[in-house]
Amino acid sequence: MYQSLIATSKTLLDLVDSAIRADPILFAPTSPFKVRGMSVRLQTPFEMKDQNHEGVSIWLYRIIRDDERLNDPPMRPTPTTIKPPPLPLRLHYLMTPITSRDNDGDPETEQYLMGKILQLFYSHPVVRGVDLKDELAGSDAELHVRLESLSIDELARIWDALEGSYQLSVSYEVAVVNIDSALEPDAVAPVTTVLPEYSVIV
Repeated sequence: MYQSLIATSKTLLDLVDSAIRADPILFAPTSPFKVRGMSVRLQTPFEMKDQNHEGVSIWLYRIIRDDERLNDPPMRPTPTTIKPPPLPLRLHYLMTPITSRDNDGDPETEQYLMGKILQLFYSHPVVRGVDLKDELAGSDAELHVRLESLSIDELARIWDALEGSYQLSVSYEVAVVNIDSALEPDAVAPVTTVLPEYSVIV
């Protein structure tokens, strides 16, 4: 299914939002996140600022093919049909805490939010089952979330593309996200005899 991209993004958004709302410091009655109506959004940091939103930006900034899985065998939906394997992808997200306080920023709240994000995905690096949202819900998909160690130059290039000055942020890689082929399954003869000796590598 081609909806895997947005379903993955919404899954991450829900995880981050739920973790913040369950935190007694970040979501206390007098905390900035609650008092100032902060939110988690799938927008760039500057889109959030332009719209006067505060909270966390989860921005999908890069999609790459997972070359290690390109040779996966075709799938058999039924004994008499065969279809190409899905396109395996790795998604890269920039996660940025956004605060304004009259456009002067709020470093304390930003660092609380960043610490919560780091704790969440360190404790929860594999996302599956009930945590999956939208089109991924109810599937056997597994999302592996890994903190990327980007150099200052790599981060600077990302922020240059955003045409803005650098802000406190981290990048996470999410694998493996599959995009199913749009081709109809081909009809094939069912397997009637298995000859294991032909699959033995000596």
